This record gives sequence, structure tokens and C-alpha cells, in this order.
Amino acid sequence: MPGPKKLDPSSSPRALLGAELRHRRDKAGLSQEELGLPLFVSGSFIGQLESGTRRMQLDQAQKIDEILHADGFFVRNCVALKKSKYPDHFAEAAEAEAVATTIKEYAPQLIPGLLQTEPYARAVFRGGLPTAAENVVDDLTTVRLERAQLLSDPTTPLVWAVLDEAVLRRAVGGPAVMAEALNHVLKLAREHRIIVQVLPFSSGAHMAMEGQLKLMSFEDAPPLAYLQGLGTGKLQDDPATVRHYELTYDLVVAGALSPEASLALIESVAEDHAHEDQQF
Repeated sequence: MPGPKKLDPSSSPRALLGAELRHRRDKAGLSQEELGLPLFVSGSFIGQLESGTRRMQLDQAQKIDEILHADGFFVRNCVALKKSKYPDHFAEAAEAEAVATTIKEYAPQLIPGLLQTEPYARAVFRGGLPTAAENVVDDLTTVRLERAQLLSDPTTPLVWAVLDEAVLRRAVGGPAVMAEALNHVLKLAREHRIIVQVLPFSSGAHMAMEGQLKLMSFEDAPPLAYLQGLGTGKLQDDPATVRHYELTYDLVVAGALSPEASLALIESVAEDHAHEDQQF
């Protein structure tokens, strides 16, 4: 197993918190497992806090302050870090996504957030919040597009998306918006920035039918799985549970079209949307 990644405390508040936790734990002569025991968490979870892939909760910060005699340091910083621009159910997953080396996602209904265009994202938020003020939709859209900056690096993270055929057919924002959105996905794939496959309707029933699945792996921490539902989301770190969802994703991939055939289908459906738009 590789040694812990050295964090730059100036890179983010969470990096500072992780670096300080590692420093104080080492100074106290405690292993990750020994510190995790009174917190009722695993040693790997402590490692995830130190590597910045998990968010420290307030009750954990209080206990860590007590064990490491930190004079309230972790509580103060935990309160500051709790403020997030993301919804509560997604905040921790978004923070983990930002430091992941690999992101694999099965999308049953919508183009994944990292791959969305501005008009598509705006239509998604407007559909979900039909009575919200325009500035609320503006802010949500801006935050989503900021997440997509992860793709500005030409190689990291590796992003592999499996789109259900329903994602291609559902005309979010209308045919013109849909054509643009699918062409954006095509562009990212043809530039070799992402891998994309389509799970066709003909595949029938499969293990991931009940919702969206995201798998994230990291350079120096165990993998995580994130499951999202209607206004809810849960980050899973139990190794056996994550392995189950990794198998789920592998079986979804097995039922999907090849990358080449997937791009051909996406292109065909994008052309259908564009043609439909021209008829109006």
C-alpha cells in the first residue's frame, strides 16, 4: 500500500485540517486505527480525513479535539468547512470528486453534472425547481459548471460514464438544448477526455435500475461509492459495500454498447433532436 500523500496545507481548508490531524495524531503516537476506535470509525476513515477525501463531522471534531488535546482547533475549522455551495446530500461527494483520480458513473436519467452544458444544466434546475427565483437557478447552474472545470486537466481524473438510452431520448430543455448537450458529450469523448458508453433499452433489466451510481478512486485512500435519489444521496465507504457497487457497475458496462457504437448512437440521436428543432 502506498504511503500517505503529502498535502499542501495552503491548497484548501480541508487540506489544512487533514495535515493538522495527521501531525497531531503522529505526535500523540496513535495509529489511524487507534484514533478511529473511540470515534467508532475505521482506521481507513481516519486516513480519508487526513487525505482530504472525507469531510470531518462536528461530533467527530469534538472527540478528536478531546483525544489529541487540540484546544478546539478541529471544531473551529469543522464549523468553517461545513459551509458548502452544494446541497447537504451532495456536499461531501462533491468534495471527494474534486480529488478523485478515477470517476465512474452510471446515469439513468440525466447527463452527468460534469458533462452538462450551461443550457442543459439550467433546464435541469428549472425543471426541478419550477417556482424558484431566477437568481437561484443562476447560482445552481454556475456551481455545476464550476465542477466541470475538473475536466480542464487533459488526463486527470479519468472519467468513464455509462448513459442509459433514456438520457439521450429525454429532451431536457427542448430539442436544440438536447442536440447541443449530446454534441458536447461527443466532443469530450472524441478528444479522448472521457470514456462514454450507452446502455440500450434492449439490455432489459439490470442491477442499477433503481438509481444513479458514482464510483470514485483516489491516489492514497480507499474507493468510495455515491448513490443518489430524489433529493437524497449517500456516500458509502464500507469495503464490502463498495465492492458490491463496483460489481454493479461492471455488469452495467457489460450490457452497454461498445464505445464506438455508443458514439454512433449518441450522434444519431443528437441529429434527430437537431432535425426536430428545425421543424418548429
